[in-house]
Amino acid sequence: VQLQASGGGLVQAGGSLRLSCAASRSIFSINVMAWYRQAPGMQRELVAVDTSSSDISYADIVKGRFTISRDNAKNTVYLQMNSLKPEDTAVYYCNAVWNARAYWGQGTQVTVSS
Repeated sequence: VQLQASGGGLVQAGGSLRLSCAASRSIFSINVMAWYRQAPGMQRELVAVDTSSSDISYADIVKGRFTISRDNAKNTVYLQMNSLKPEDTAVYYCNAVWNARAYWGQGTQVTVSS
């Protein structure tokens, strides 16, 4: 599975961005689609998860601000990010778990200015 993330950019605090992750195959049967992020000098952390059984969960620090969603017809997963804060600045990575194997996209930079 190849994953292509896009939609990052520079935004002011309080603004919004929508990230997209396009997969090279149908995502209907992919067990887990998720977004992670990694800030400079920090470990990669889980942001949001959407399973094939429609179980969705979020990191506490983004709950109520971020929304993960799937469009199976477009083989794409989205991360809608609202009320962005400077601490949300990071490289955001799309992740898929399929047949017990993890796949990663190339990452897209999100920078939130204060």
